Amino acid sequence: MEPGSPSSPAGEQPPAAPPEPAVPLRPVASQSRFQVDLVTEGAAGAAEGPKGRSPSPSPEQEDQGIAPPGDESTAAAAEEAKGRFRVNFVDPAWEEPAGSGCVISPQQAPPQGSEAAMNGYPQNGDTLLSEGSLHSAGTTTHHYYDTHSNTYYLRTFGHNTIDAVPRIDHYRNTVAQLGEKLIRPSLAELHDELDKEPFEDGYANGEEASPAEEAVSKHVVDNKGVVKFGWVKGVLVRCMLNIWGVMLFIRLTWIVGHAGIGLAVLVIGMATVVTTITGLSTSAITTNGFVRGGGAYYLISRSLGPEFGGAIGLIFAFANAVAVAMYVVGFAETVRDLLVEHNALMIDEVNDIRIIGTITVVVLFGISVAGMEWEAKAQIVLLGILLIAIGNFAVGTFIPAHDKRAKGFFNYQSEIFYENFGPDFREGESFFSVFAIFFPAATGILAGANISGDLADPQLAIPKGTLLAILITTIVYTGAAVVAGSCVVRDATGNLTDAIISGTAINCTNAACKLGFNFSSCATTRCSYGLMNNFQVMSLISGFGPLITAGIFSATLSSALASLVSAPKIFQALCKDKIYPGLHVFSVGYGKNNEPLRGYVLTFFIGLGFILIAELNVIAPIISNFFLASYALINFSVFHASLAKSPGWRPAFRWYNMWISLLGAILCCGVMFVINWWAALLTNVIVLGLYIYVTYKKPDVNWGSSTQALTYLIALQHAIRLTGVEDHVKNFRPQCLLMTGAPPSRPALLHLVHAFTKNVGLVVCGHVHTGPRRQALKEIATDQAKYQRWLIKNKMKAFYAPVYAEDLREGTQFLLQAVGLGRMRPNTLVFGFKKDWHQALMKDVDNYINTIHDAFDCQYGVVVIRLKEGFNISHLQAQEELCTSQEKSAQPKDIVVNLEHSDADSSKPSSKSVSETNSPAASQDQKEVKGSSVPLNMNDQKLLQASSRFQKQQGKGTIDVWWLFDDGGLTLLIPYLLTTKKKWKNCKIRVFIGGKINRIDHDRRTMATLLSKFRIDFSDITVLGDMNTKPSKDNIAAFEEMIEPFRLHEDDGEQEASEKMKAEEPWRITDNELEIYRMKTYRQIRLNELLRENSSTANLIVMSLPVARKGAVSSALYMAWIETLSKDLPPILLVRGNHQSVLTFYS
Repeated sequence: MEPGSPSSPAGEQPPAAPPEPAVPLRPVASQSRFQVDLVTEGAAGAAEGPKGRSPSPSPEQEDQGIAPPGDESTAAAAEEAKGRFRVNFVDPAWEEPAGSGCVISPQQAPPQGSEAAMNGYPQNGDTLLSEGSLHSAGTTTHHYYDTHSNTYYLRTFGHNTIDAVPRIDHYRNTVAQLGEKLIRPSLAELHDELDKEPFEDGYANGEEASPAEEAVSKHVVDNKGVVKFGWVKGVLVRCMLNIWGVMLFIRLTWIVGHAGIGLAVLVIGMATVVTTITGLSTSAITTNGFVRGGGAYYLISRSLGPEFGGAIGLIFAFANAVAVAMYVVGFAETVRDLLVEHNALMIDEVNDIRIIGTITVVVLFGISVAGMEWEAKAQIVLLGILLIAIGNFAVGTFIPAHDKRAKGFFNYQSEIFYENFGPDFREGESFFSVFAIFFPAATGILAGANISGDLADPQLAIPKGTLLAILITTIVYTGAAVVAGSCVVRDATGNLTDAIISGTAINCTNAACKLGFNFSSCATTRCSYGLMNNFQVMSLISGFGPLITAGIFSATLSSALASLVSAPKIFQALCKDKIYPGLHVFSVGYGKNNEPLRGYVLTFFIGLGFILIAELNVIAPIISNFFLASYALINFSVFHASLAKSPGWRPAFRWYNMWISLLGAILCCGVMFVINWWAALLTNVIVLGLYIYVTYKKPDVNWGSSTQALTYLIALQHAIRLTGVEDHVKNFRPQCLLMTGAPPSRPALLHLVHAFTKNVGLVVCGHVHTGPRRQALKEIATDQAKYQRWLIKNKMKAFYAPVYAEDLREGTQFLLQAVGLGRMRPNTLVFGFKKDWHQALMKDVDNYINTIHDAFDCQYGVVVIRLKEGFNISHLQAQEELCTSQEKSAQPKDIVVNLEHSDADSSKPSSKSVSETNSPAASQDQKEVKGSSVPLNMNDQKLLQASSRFQKQQGKGTIDVWWLFDDGGLTLLIPYLLTTKKKWKNCKIRVFIGGKINRIDHDRRTMATLLSKFRIDFSDITVLGDMNTKPSKDNIAAFEEMIEPFRLHEDDGEQEASEKMKAEEPWRITDNELEIYRMKTYRQIRLNELLRENSSTANLIVMSLPVARKGAVSSALYMAWIETLSKDLPPILLVRGNHQSVLTFYS
């Protein structure tokens, strides 16, 4: 940072720095990180220290402009010091002695190489002191860095600066095991003038720390004892164990028997294509940024947003929990079969499954609760058993068959290979039914990703481990299918008596006959052996049968253990994000590894419940479809992110393609219906239901999802496309620039305009900030997000557009010219009537009237809305906020208050404070929140009641349209749009027009014809034949009394003085002007009389706004016309279009 202003002259003391407040363990929002003081110092190179640094002057010498001892050129040094400054860092690692008032010099600070100073970070060679030292634990000290000596990045740039060099710690979101978030100097800290006060709350321009930054400032990283896994133990082992399930040992040979070797390999290949594409998509997502815990839920939610992520996260966690029961029941059934074989049943077959399953799930639960390290060790042991079983199978194929030949095993034989290569579907089986049975075996590819939070480097481990596991398991599955199909015939009796001499059997040409066995009897009676009939073929082939049983045990238990760990981890991540209310209790973690013990307990009971049911044939297809739905969305996430073209989509893994990912998503959806069509439909219904629920709840999260990116891209493309389309009268819609100021301060104005623009046109809430520029820009920065969020929370389809200007007129001019994008630009200026214009400065009134002229100059329509009670309730909000702050109630900083009262006559209405999500107008049906009682006068009570009148149902009333002048039809279009809305649908439109007494019927018929051509319903048409009648004398006198303070009275004084006053105060009303426009004045007075006579009971009045010629009618007279026309009436809209047609009767 270069010096921004000259330093103090020698001998003049700079202002004393304010006393330092007490600071917490780490810098937070209340602690200033940088303080800049003007100093004078000695020449940088006058006297080099032992290490090449200039000797630092003492604080006293600095304050007096004196060079350090030994400097022989004090005067030159003082001259050279102009424009330099000193940077003061607050370091909480050291404390000043109490009451000493002294400051510890940089030389007294701990050595740079010490662990205390560096907070565990190695020193950057380009810095004199790492920023890590600024976050050290301990107490407070001051480090002074002069701009020409001990500067923060002196070695890098060779000159004074606090500008930070690029560093990874500046880009962290939260504290993680990889390092600590640091905050770079803000632009204001580098850019603001040096003679300003220290930054408020430690942040430039008063901005606040985000919740994540506050969490960073309070959280201390402690990685001691945390267990993290590499890609082998964390991903490869888990994926292989999940993919190698009981399917490998029990069902694969049956699939080969039906489909044949060729189609069996095709089945395996098709499943591999789906899983490989999903693996590539998973790799792309995981390498597009740091991955935390949550597995598939984290990947999908951060890519597609909370709606899809929340839906999939819940069903995926549930699927893993139920999968525990499925795998445990599979294990229990195998043990039960062994008990039946040895005649050792405990009770009966079903209850034995329940007993064995319960004992097994309790043991697995104990391993999981013991910690991830114990679970990982158990997985390694189970993988070893599984590999031994597979090796045992491979070795068995080379051991001579001998007595196994009667059961169909003949070792490798070409005759068997050729016979088994083609399909032989029986008992209603088909290719797709066989595929549906096999595919669930391939659904374990996310076992490693599901524990992403426990991986040392998820970005490396998940792609490498997942894809390698898919490759290895595919080779093993394919090899086992080919081996089984080459060694075992489809049917065998198991009887040695069926042995024959090769070639002697009559009408027997199959492979078994050629090899010396006649199994032709299997064609008529069901045999017990062979690929088609025996699920224990792999035990038959293996060298030692019990090892295959051990392999089955290993496969089921490892899969159950992986699911028992995955479900709580996914559920914990889901609960942490608060997608579903009430589930946050399960987000709590325990121990160094943040273990979700509550999630383990929940998963245990879910698994135990389904084990006790012991009937999983119905639930199994649904669980498989849940997994497939997750895979489909992972693939779709990659396609969606690529389609959105977000600059943040930069995966380090390059071997993916958006169209292949889309194909993978389609394949996953297709496989869901192949496996079970009704389960697929049920899965889609559940996902859609959860998606709708999360969308309705609108969780307050922002993860930068591809949905946001694609929404922006589509909006941008359509906005650009729209610019090439010419406007057409049929597509005209009022697009309003609504001058609300702060939107919560004028709720009635906003609600009325929103009523006729909702889902029809654009609304931009303009807010002109005046006053000191620095303060106004700071307010704009904070108000932009705050009020836009308020509009969204209150379901207002509007934009907030703040602007800084010298006055209201200038700000409105900026907005009229600049607001909007392409065709999405306002065409109508809307603002409230200036109720206090009598007491206001006439300069402000002049600006108000000139704003109308400016809008007409810009070809805008104008709508002035008057509510006799007024619109602005900001003073009531301020009163309530003052009371709540005095009570020290914990409310958001940008609170919007609600004041509630029972009826208009109550002198002491109750009040309540609510969050910013509520409208400032009181909602009568909401529950009261404890708050102070705010006594309101009668006017404030009426104002508060009026502020909510347009939020209520309007009932069977009327909207009176006084269409006196043809402005293009805007005066008629607005009331029609109002009647299309729910709150106004019962109101009828009454039309009032000007005319002559002798042509009333003709004018009525003419207007009725026009309205019917416009297809606008109306209840009545009134022709005002006496509109030009002279108003009553009382009303004329009242008007003259109202304008008296604003008249010039040039006829009563000297001409020169009058001309001078008119030049200085152009808003004054001259006698000549009053005489010229006397008839127009009378018309406004007469119209008010007619309005009160005909429309005093209307729900709303819409009337043509009188136009005053610019430069001819003074601001005071024009304001008086509007005042007179609209006073003492129901809510009234004075409308004037830009005189271009907005209605048409052509198709």
